[in-house]
Amino acid sequence: MQETEERGWEADLESLKHAQQQLQDAAVPTLPKSNESISLNPTLNLLELHWTHLCDLLHDKNPAGTPGKSKELILLYKRPGDGSMYIAPATDMQLLALKLLAENLDRQTVAKEADVIVGKVDAAVEDACEDGLLLSPPSALVRTGAHFPDAGQRGWQPYLQSEYFILQWHVTQACDLHCKHCYDRSAISPLTLEQGITILDQFREFVLEQKVHGQVTFTGGNPLLYAHFAELYKEAAKRNFSISILGNPTTKETIESLQRVQPLSFYQVSLEGLAEHNDSIRGAGHFERIMEFLEILDELSIYSMVMLTLTRENMGQVLELAELLRGKVDLFTFNRLSQTGEGAALAAAAKEEYRDFLKEYLEATKTNPIMGLKDNLINIIKADNKEKPFGGCTGFGCGAAFNFCSILPNGDMHACRKFQSPIGNVLESSLLELYRSEAAEQYRLGPKECMGCKIRPVCGGCQAIIQSSGLDISLHRDPYCFIES
Repeated sequence: MQETEERGWEADLESLKHAQQQLQDAAVPTLPKSNESISLNPTLNLLELHWTHLCDLLHDKNPAGTPGKSKELILLYKRPGDGSMYIAPATDMQLLALKLLAENLDRQTVAKEADVIVGKVDAAVEDACEDGLLLSPPSALVRTGAHFPDAGQRGWQPYLQSEYFILQWHVTQACDLHCKHCYDRSAISPLTLEQGITILDQFREFVLEQKVHGQVTFTGGNPLLYAHFAELYKEAAKRNFSISILGNPTTKETIESLQRVQPLSFYQVSLEGLAEHNDSIRGAGHFERIMEFLEILDELSIYSMVMLTLTRENMGQVLELAELLRGKVDLFTFNRLSQTGEGAALAAAAKEEYRDFLKEYLEATKTNPIMGLKDNLINIIKADNKEKPFGGCTGFGCGAAFNFCSILPNGDMHACRKFQSPIGNVLESSLLELYRSEAAEQYRLGPKECMGCKIRPVCGGCQAIIQSSGLDISLHRDPYCFIES
């Protein structure tokens, strides 16, 4: 019996070595083209081995031991890209992904039969593609030559194709604050829960079709005041989306209940300067409530973000606020005031001082790790300093209608919520149809005056600022732009 078992593991070892040699000699697999479907990695080899015992033998842990009775199914393949070798026991999710592809099964049907949420099935395929077990076509979210002529030849490839899409969803106009710079206090009736689920299904179809990962960012108003928020959050979690919130402080119990459904990618709150100025904008006691809420997020290990709306009045407080927030928040950044809605009554940052402010801010980021970069115009300074650019507002310069869009409580879709940028209504046309529309394409193109700019793929200014300054977003560049022609 002992001799038979030893021959068994010796045969396993020989099979493993032979498979490894085959992988070494195999060509690095190439990804499908954009018009093709997900395919199986052609270098895949499946072996049934006494894997745990082999690992012990190979690491000389127990060379005289005998293998157990059970064997494991081992996956061996060469990854696309770097050609590295993958060798490990197959997980249930990997086997599910292989079965879906091999038998061309419908994901919804498989989820129903297995009594699991469809997001688990989607995640199994997505993870298999990320691991290289399955080969997925590249993302369909690509900047065309019409957007950035010759950009591909200038070394901007990383900023021309997005692997994710953000759906910023204003689920309600209801809010427990009344901030002085609010861009929309109009009364818009919220969607029913059924309509909300329809939008989530549309978004799932969109990300699958575009071959990207989807992120739903719930906001408002205060999204937690939407009557069906808990149910909508659960439905988003069922569809394999990352979920985040742009909102106001709430209770620890509320956040914990959401975390039990699916951990948040991040929670963003707002401050408008130091305590006195902030509270004059957002209401008495708001600053202290934010600081207490940041402690809750930290206690629950939730990535926290603080956003500031930059005005003439608070520009001098930004760096001091960043120092005050050091160690209390994971990320702090700002957006310039868009003088729309009630924000039209406030003074925008002084244009003649803005370049110097950005230089000071950029310098401060070198010593304060919480300070993030968001304003596209920072890349002008980086270019002048011969420094590597950052991705800009959405990681791709102005991402309006490219890797980002907003949906209002009534289903209206906008390229960006900070300015009037209507594309259509998702209850009348699908999200995918709206994304491919001429209206959306115009927002992606951006201003004609930015065409040919040396940093266009990571800039494009801010269309909200262009519009609120009374300029034409299809023609005029950001009035704060200080790039030298």
